[in-house]
Amino acid sequence: MRNHEVVTKQPLLKEDGSLREPGWSKSLVQTYDRKQIKAPRMRIKEWDYYLVLNEDFAGAFTLSDDGYIGLQSVSLLNFKEGWEHTETILNAFPMGKMQMPSDSRQGDIVYRDKRLHMEYTLEEGQRRIRCKFDNFYQGKTFRCDITLVQPKMDTMVIATPWKEKKTAFYYNQKINCMPAKGKMEYDGKIYRFDPSTDFGTLDWGRGVWTYDNRWYWGSGNQMIDGKPFGFNIGYGFGDTTAASENMLFYDGKCHKLDDVTFHIPDGDYMKPWKFTSSDGRFEMNFEPVLDRAARTNALIIESDQHQVFGRMNGKAVLDDGTVIEVKDMMCFAEDVHNRY
Repeated sequence: MRNHEVVTKQPLLKEDGSLREPGWSKSLVQTYDRKQIKAPRMRIKEWDYYLVLNEDFAGAFTLSDDGYIGLQSVSLLNFKEGWEHTETILNAFPMGKMQMPSDSRQGDIVYRDKRLHMEYTLEEGQRRIRCKFDNFYQGKTFRCDITLVQPKMDTMVIATPWKEKKTAFYYNQKINCMPAKGKMEYDGKIYRFDPSTDFGTLDWGRGVWTYDNRWYWGSGNQMIDGKPFGFNIGYGFGDTTAASENMLFYDGKCHKLDDVTFHIPDGDYMKPWKFTSSDGRFEMNFEPVLDRAARTNALIIESDQHQVFGRMNGKAVLDDGTVIEVKDMMCFAEDVHNRY
């Protein structure tokens, strides 16, 4: 059955290292334990990525332990002025030294080196992101202290296998619609987040990937009719026969979608995009504002990323048939090809 929902609390992996029950769920019903993985430590990937976004600017924060490489990254995006800067620090062979938590609901993450001090801490009903990045850009320091309020609500969780390798899997949680408060500071300017209008999203992932993957992902949040609305769309990663990761969120409840297709103009990511859905429940136009493009090519590691920020307009349909009109939602959609 397509879009199988997992409701049984159980270990994520079987004894042979394969997924016990591929599918989607509203929370981390299945338990991740890196000790149960039957793949080399160099192939294990664990990451926490936060995006905090409003109409005018955004911050993106990554702490990750990807086996033979660690990737710690901060992005500052200014939509009004049309620029962004991403600074990344790579670490050789962390292989578990980052001690990434096995559950998004517990455990803090702290990273520190000569230039970067970044930490994610969990407090009661809140997530806090603090960062000091020396020589972030043009010799200037970036700082932030942001709190995301996390009310009780549904999330998008997906457990996805790969057909070609039984010990490869993707266990992922997206937490949308977290009101954001706090600030970022760079080059004498303060970027403040207002929890009445601004939101953060967490992309929490653990797994073992195959070497060569291309995926599409999009996400956004907005207050609509006085209630928080968000979406998560994506495909291309692993064997999604059991379930898609496409989901709407409205007033704390999730609404499962089937397949969504990204229609990206050939050769120009800044031309208008379209999104269509197999069930007719996500039909959108997307007007790009800024392309956060990054390309890395270092022997066996290759990455070509286009995370495009822009405004979404169209309609989304909840499980009960209610039509949500989306107007000028600042959000992003990305096309990423990685080999590592």
